[in-house]
Amino acid sequence: MTDLAALQLRHGSRYRWLLLASVMLGTMASIMSSTIINVAIPDMSLQFNLGQERAQWVGSGFMLAMTVSMLTTPWLLARFGYRRTYTLTLWLLLLGGLAGGASDEFYAVLAARVAQGLAAGVMQPIPAIIILHGFASQEQGRATGLFGMGVVLASAMGPTVGGVLVHAFGWRSVFFMVVPFCLAALWMARRFVPARTLGAVDPVSRLDWRGLLLGSVGVICLLNALVQWRTGSALVAGVLITTAALALTGFVGWQQHIGRSQAHADVEPLMRMSLFHNHRFTLGCIVAFLYGVVLFGSTYLLPVYMQLGLGMSAAQAGWMLLPAGVALALTIAMVGRLLDRKPHYPLATLGFALLTVSMALTFSVGLDSLWTALAAWVLLGRIGLGLILPAMHFGTMRSVAPDLVAQAASVSNFMRVLGGAMGVSLCGIALEWRIAAHGDSLKLAASSVQRLSAFNEAFALLASVCFLAALASWRLRATRPQNMS
Repeated sequence: MTDLAALQLRHGSRYRWLLLASVMLGTMASIMSSTIINVAIPDMSLQFNLGQERAQWVGSGFMLAMTVSMLTTPWLLARFGYRRTYTLTLWLLLLGGLAGGASDEFYAVLAARVAQGLAAGVMQPIPAIIILHGFASQEQGRATGLFGMGVVLASAMGPTVGGVLVHAFGWRSVFFMVVPFCLAALWMARRFVPARTLGAVDPVSRLDWRGLLLGSVGVICLLNALVQWRTGSALVAGVLITTAALALTGFVGWQQHIGRSQAHADVEPLMRMSLFHNHRFTLGCIVAFLYGVVLFGSTYLLPVYMQLGLGMSAAQAGWMLLPAGVALALTIAMVGRLLDRKPHYPLATLGFALLTVSMALTFSVGLDSLWTALAAWVLLGRIGLGLILPAMHFGTMRSVAPDLVAQAASVSNFMRVLGGAMGVSLCGIALEWRIAAHGDSLKLAASSVQRLSAFNEAFALLASVCFLAALASWRLRATRPQNMS
């Protein structure tokens, strides 16, 4: 009897839910570690004397590492199985939290964040693979909604709990927050996560290290070019952009080559380019990329806006975001149930439309505005995000053949997180640019009308991305599902 069969026999029909809860807890820990840091950025900037363009690397460094490592998830699961892969990522996440909280140098903090990002990246696609392999089609919407609700609650609680911790104990405490979650997830993994991967056999393939190197160089150069474009040398930015273009083109070409060549039959591509022959999947990946820009960009920008734009404390900013986070979680749970019997594209389009309106409403908030006005437009935007996430997952994944689920989940999450990494960078750069253009500086303690105008223009950038994503998601109605062979 296999390990999976023994676990199913021991726990009965509830086992698939226990397995989902186990990986959900670890993913919640990784998501919380990504969002909890945002409210600590102002304090960290003061301690390490950082400008906004360097401080935002605490967030984008995590996102960059997560983006790169995400492509290795299918190979790691096939090579080492669920339990070993998942457990090692939890240990890396935990040790990164301990190291970051104990660090006295900015680059040590950044290294700890990168380690946590590597762990989070491997972890991110696993729940989608479990849902599509372990649940019947009529249960997948409910499972997605439940999982999404838990993860979003962690995302919502991150800034709130982080704000309280920063106010009471300083910025170091936000790194230690992840430790109890990781310990609980390790205990559940030992009890409920099978050693072998669902729907997979022991492989003979080797890791595509050339593709991983090309992809890593491309993504790193791309994000560094965005920073250099505004704060450094135009020549350096141009060199980085050129290097990124060459590396990413080489990555795509290499993935196509090893996918077709018999000489490399023992190497599993990090990204099967044949997935993009499915037009629904391709369009879904575009929507996922734009969604990542908006989700992570706004999650980074909002706490900074509340503290340095509106003069709130870290704790006040955290509590302000909590009701919107709860609304987001409840919306995801509701939409997950609807998707078992309703089309996905109208919900995704409506969600992006609400996000666009929400971002535009920042222009109505001033230094003397009531906080309820701010809370209302943040709430509207989070409801929009709640409509998008499950619908986007279904629109992308349900047209993929079962044997390509792991690859498709990895690629879809890769596109979303790549968009997120670029969103964090672009928001930080745009904010620094517009504040300088208005003659202000975030190093000044007091806010001003000019500073709010700079924040409004950064949110307007996100609103334009939301509008493009709404158009792309509406286009999904014109594509028919395709099963790939």
